[in-house]
Amino acid sequence: MEENLTGHPQESAAGLRAVAPIQSPGLLIFDLDGTLIDSKQDLISSVNATRVHMALRPLPGELVASYVGNGAPVLIRRAMGEGASDQAVETALDFFIRYYHDHCLDATRLYPGAQETLDVARDKGIHLAVLTNKPVRISHVILDGLGLQNVFFKIYGGNSFPAKKPDPIGIDTLRSESGVAAERTVMIGDSSVDIMTARNAKVRSVGLTYGLQPESMKEVPPDLLLDRMEDLIPYL
Repeated sequence: MEENLTGHPQESAAGLRAVAPIQSPGLLIFDLDGTLIDSKQDLISSVNATRVHMALRPLPGELVASYVGNGAPVLIRRAMGEGASDQAVETALDFFIRYYHDHCLDATRLYPGAQETLDVARDKGIHLAVLTNKPVRISHVILDGLGLQNVFFKIYGGNSFPAKKPDPIGIDTLRSESGVAAERTVMIGDSSVDIMTARNAKVRSVGLTYGLQPESMKEVPPDLLLDRMEDLIPYL
C-alpha cells in the first residue's frame, strides 16, 4: 500500500509511512541496483568469486547484499573484512571489477513493472535518468544489455562526480541539465542512501520495498513508499 493522492499516509508492506504526495513530476531519477534491476545474485556471485580469488571463504548471500549501495570500493572493503590491508582490498577490487564486468548479466533482470513504468513516463514526456553508486561504465553495460540504452537522457555512476550519493551533486547536475525545478524532481530508490540524497538535494523521494535494503528506510522515510514499481504510474 502507499500514500493516496490526497496526501494522507497509509501503511506499506514494510511498515513504513509515506508523508507527502508526489504530483506532476518532470524528472524521475532512478537508482539502479534494487530499484530498476534485480542484480542481487550476480553481485553475490562476483563478490564471493573475489573472496575465493583472495583465498577466503564465500560469505552468505544476504550479508553480501547488505553491503551493496555505496559503490564498489565500499562493497569490496566490507566483503574483505576489517582485517584486510589496503593492498589486499585494492587487489580484490581490481579482480571484482573485471569479474563482474564479465558476469553482470548472467542473472540480472529488470524488476517486474519497471519497463511498463519507464514506457509510461517516457510517453508523458518526463525526463528519465539513472543515478547510481555503481561505476558508470558497468552501469551502461547492464542497461545496454537490458535494452534500455535509449531510455535515459543521462546515466551517472559513482565515479561520475567528486562525491557519491548521498551527496546531492548528481541530482543537482541532472536538474540543471534537464531544466526541471526541484519541486517536480523525484529520486526513486530502495535504501536510505537514495532518500538522503533526495533530502540533501531538496527534492521528493520514492522508496521501494522490494529492493536490497528497504529496512534502511525505517529511519529515513521517503515521501512515498511503494511495494511495486508500477504503483508509481498513477502519480505520473
